[in-house]
Amino acid sequence: MKKAVPLMIQGTHSDAGKSAIVTALCRIFMQDGFRTAPFKSQNMALNSYITVDGKEIGRAQGVQAEAARISATTDMNPILIKPTGAYQSQIVVHGKPYKNMKAGEYRQDFFQQGLTLIQDAYERLSSSYDRIVIEGAGSPAEINLYDRELVNMRVARIANAPVILVGDIEKGGVFASLVGTLQLLDPVDRNRVIGVIINKFRGDVSLLEPGLKWFEEYTGVPVLGVVPFIDHLIIEAEDSVVLTNYSSKPDDSIDIDIAVIRHPFISNFTDIDPFFEEHDCHVRFVNHAAELGNPDLLILPGSKNTIEDMLYLHSSGLANIILDLAQRETMIIGICGGYQMLGNTIEDEHKIESPHVKTNGLGVVPMKTIITEEKKTVQSEGIARFGENELPVKGYEIHMGESYFDKTCEPFIHMANSQDGIITENKKLIGTYFHGIFHNDALREVVLNEIRIKKGLEPILNRASFAQIKEEGFDLLASEVRKHVKLDQIYQLCEDFREKLVPNNEVKD
Repeated sequence: MKKAVPLMIQGTHSDAGKSAIVTALCRIFMQDGFRTAPFKSQNMALNSYITVDGKEIGRAQGVQAEAARISATTDMNPILIKPTGAYQSQIVVHGKPYKNMKAGEYRQDFFQQGLTLIQDAYERLSSSYDRIVIEGAGSPAEINLYDRELVNMRVARIANAPVILVGDIEKGGVFASLVGTLQLLDPVDRNRVIGVIINKFRGDVSLLEPGLKWFEEYTGVPVLGVVPFIDHLIIEAEDSVVLTNYSSKPDDSIDIDIAVIRHPFISNFTDIDPFFEEHDCHVRFVNHAAELGNPDLLILPGSKNTIEDMLYLHSSGLANIILDLAQRETMIIGICGGYQMLGNTIEDEHKIESPHVKTNGLGVVPMKTIITEEKKTVQSEGIARFGENELPVKGYEIHMGESYFDKTCEPFIHMANSQDGIITENKKLIGTYFHGIFHNDALREVVLNEIRIKKGLEPILNRASFAQIKEEGFDLLASEVRKHVKLDQIYQLCEDFREKLVPNNEVKD
């Protein structure tokens, strides 16, 4: 049976731009007529993606599948690790929770099982696609993890994949990090590196030429491209480290001030992404009481550990300020864990997520939430009622908990056989389990125009489609990478590697 041609993208460190390069190559290979799939054996992320069959994978692999214009499956990310605190993570295997494990336990007890899962998933993908673009994680030169790693060179061996190493020049020291990484690799693995890409470059590339020449002469490894910093990249992030790039302060020159609570276990913050594309919106992330101020819209996003994040809101003083904003009828929207925080109590009797069995919520919604062992993961749709507007919406749900109302409340979303969330009569308080709720253009428009009218501003109609903006973003990213990498050379090197090397696969027990 014919197997896919693989290519693996590794980085000198986290946030080197691996995910963006993989996304670009998925779109490029698709544009060039190849049926292409992404693959990441093991992903650690709090932002996740729900497949059409209701399974949970890393957000990046779902987005990369969209770039390749295919449906995402769990074979594209068979192992997802979701940190829950106290050096412990929830291990998600093929889209379903497996168990909570500490790092040492995972490394010691899960390695062989994980290796088999990865091999089987990759083999299924390889028999179904023409090209597989594989993403590594962190650095392949973490020598303390080398003997039992499941995401970098061991995966390259399983797939018999050539590797392109990506370095981030914006952080400085790019040549040192590239050379150091190559020198720390096992010689067999170093021979898999067919080239490097320098990412996030600003300025005149001719000034970099002496360094590029020196690098190639010193290492014997070709530089396959220098990709510029793309100022406005519409690619969803999955690591909360990117949130440090956003301001916590209001911008009085922009009409609508949107504050997002950045609690410690924030998850699926990509729910907020559409607001970044609205020119009348300024989005800021706050994690201190002094930063919150008086926003036009306050969003409580999802959480991987709702009780711990709620305790943080209480201890930081944010809870009291949120309650004050609620009394002043600021529009407040809670999503998933943020929705649970709006209620009276959150209970975790079996300590599934937290060592604390119960905490008080904000108490602005008459409900309690009980954390359950069964995780709900599903793509959902229904009709959202916002005042006189009845708007079709789609989203996805990921939650380990059920919410129960102490008295009758007006649901926010009406589905075929159930209801979701809550909306108050004055439309100032909304809660929902629907992630991606703001990706629905019509709903986003009426919410923002509600705020504009309250502020005495003219409503803005026919706002841009966020789905179309994302598609244009994929094409822009692909176009920039095409311009600045030696694509023909990459194609040739992949073919040469396939002919030259014998697979060095890990052997199953």
